[in-house]
Amino acid sequence: MLHITDQIAIQDWELTEQFIRASGPGGQNVNKVSSAVELRFEAERSPNLPAPVKTRLRRLAGRRWTKEGAVVLQCDETRSQTRNREIVRERLADLIRQALIAPKRRVATKPTLGSQKRRLAAKKQRGAVKALRGQVEGEE
Repeated sequence: MLHITDQIAIQDWELTEQFIRASGPGGQNVNKVSSAVELRFEAERSPNLPAPVKTRLRRLAGRRWTKEGAVVLQCDETRSQTRNREIVRERLADLIRQALIAPKRRVATKPTLGSQKRRLAAKKQRGAVKALRGQVEGEE
């Protein structure tokens, strides 16, 4: 069981771990040991996540979200399989915690009268500078 918050915990049946060989340096160890971890979380079928959280998680996961509605995370940072498992589980928990935060609604505001006047004064000044850039007459 993976605890996200006090109210939300992910059950073991929702998580699938697969161990694969890691890429990169490590010598003979890379060729022999499957230390990289691929964690699959069935987010769409999870009864523990509310619908708005699932939609935010889908947007946050991006390419890691599959067509079946699962989040797939990989980790091959360390040579230790157990450490890679801990890292990938913590990444999943962080991703879900980010999805729990509802974005604030933007309140539309009008520009102040002073800012409008300053904007127009700057436009006039810029126009005056450009007006002085005409061709010079009478020099030959």
